[in-house]
Amino acid sequence: MSTSGRPVVLVAGATPDDAPPGVDAANDRVELLTAADPEEVGAAIARADAIFAWRPEATLLEAAWGAAGRVRWLQSASAGVDSLLFPALVRSDVVVTNARGVFDEGMAEYTLGLMLCFAKDFAGTLDRQRHAEWKYRYSEPLAGTRLLVVGAGSIGRAVGRLARACGMHVEGIARSSRAADDVFEWVGEARELLDRLPHADYVVNVLPHAPHTDRLFGTEAFAAMRSSARFVNVGRGGTVDEQALIHALETGGLAGAALDVFTEEPLPEDSPLWGMNNVIVSPHMSGDLVGWERAVVDVFLDNLDRWLRGESLHNVVDKALGYAPANASPPANGAGRVEDR
Repeated sequence: MSTSGRPVVLVAGATPDDAPPGVDAANDRVELLTAADPEEVGAAIARADAIFAWRPEATLLEAAWGAAGRVRWLQSASAGVDSLLFPALVRSDVVVTNARGVFDEGMAEYTLGLMLCFAKDFAGTLDRQRHAEWKYRYSEPLAGTRLLVVGAGSIGRAVGRLARACGMHVEGIARSSRAADDVFEWVGEARELLDRLPHADYVVNVLPHAPHTDRLFGTEAFAAMRSSARFVNVGRGGTVDEQALIHALETGGLAGAALDVFTEEPLPEDSPLWGMNNVIVSPHMSGDLVGWERAVVDVFLDNLDRWLRGESLHNVVDKALGYAPANASPPANGAGRVEDR
């Protein structure tokens, strides 16, 4: 609590001159502190009742966590929280919320664009344009092809909706099976992944990185896929065994891959993926539409008002699973509410 009697919120990863757009709207309700490096965070975290992780990285908070005795709620600026969930935070009673929903449509549009790049060979067209080469050829349809979305949450549903609009047949893999609906013709469990991979023309991975998803896409998974299939990863790099993927691409076990996330980011310059003609590499940008920063701040401000009123927070992360389930709700004991400081 500040000397003014207002709760203190630490905006971690920001400076006064480069604060998240619109975050100053909270100044009439809380005292905002900004800290951009671990040393500054260490000095500020002892005063904080809540944290807005504008740069959601464990390295920014973990070393100072022993001083975070007052913190009851942490809002991440990202939908994925694998880089933030260090062990002490996971073990604590601090409620973590994320930016679930902000990036869904952008990621879906980007994913559709990647599938169209493969089907319509836009890369080949642009390459021939640069060489003034006129080469007529057929393109492939998306309509009628089969898409398997691995991670059938809100992002996966957004991907599926656009794919259905293009006439694709869409199936999903989720934490548990469920009935078909207006997006997914079938939704099965993770244990059914290897059974469904051989049926897919496109496989889109939107999984978070957690112990149960670590390198889920490895030698066995890529061997199960059609040699004509394309693999799109807009989830997390840690869910893929990159060496197994490279082997499948080099040996013809997989027709192509579009990768927005990697085990190591930035992708090292010596990675074979850069030079592969059947690979699209992009720098972890699939969900970052113009204006995303303000949209994330709006999520924080909405949750801040709920927290101050002692109400349920949106997008509560299950720290054991590593993501916010669709039916996420606060802990039964109300941990994280302002009156529990």
